[in-house]
Amino acid sequence: MEHFYTIQGEGAYTGQAAYFIRLGGCDVGCVWCDVKDSWDASKHPTHTIEEMADWVKHSGAMLAVITGGEPLMHELDALTEALHKAGIKTNIETSASSPLSGKWDWICVSPKKFKAPLDEVVKQANELKVVIYNKSDFEWAEKYAALVNKSCRLFLQPEWDKSTQVTPMIIDYVKTHPKWAISLQTHKFLNIP
Repeated sequence: MEHFYTIQGEGAYTGQAAYFIRLGGCDVGCVWCDVKDSWDASKHPTHTIEEMADWVKHSGAMLAVITGGEPLMHELDALTEALHKAGIKTNIETSASSPLSGKWDWICVSPKKFKAPLDEVVKQANELKVVIYNKSDFEWAEKYAALVNKSCRLFLQPEWDKSTQVTPMIIDYVKTHPKWAISLQTHKFLNIP
């Protein structure tokens, strides 16, 4: 769908330079999605694996983040192999609703209520990032925190349009449940992609 070199705005890699490759196609359908244009993959041009790897190499980035839409709707083994051959670290941001493909240096799982994540993908997560839209989402977050491995980092992130209402709840929750940390969409504050 799109690609760009920017600063990672969310989660464990916040503040680090990263080349984003946003793949078209999503079958999850979150009502609050901020990239609904990504849902229909047929609306976007196709590119070869070599082209995508070249974008990242020529940017000078050392980290590529593959996101979507839902990137695991695609077979990603060849893409991660090409990026690793170029000496680039690979991160994925996924709802975990499709089987895992690709070899990843970091897996960020952001489970969604609209299509259940697969337990076998959740268990491999390095990072669990749960978007908080309302109070019931804390229980949802704990459900998946119980499934991840012990070294997985846990983040609660306010849904952008409801951040005024939910951020105070997240602050209170993290203070009483310190295994969690807050993730903010700092790229939106910085007005960068």
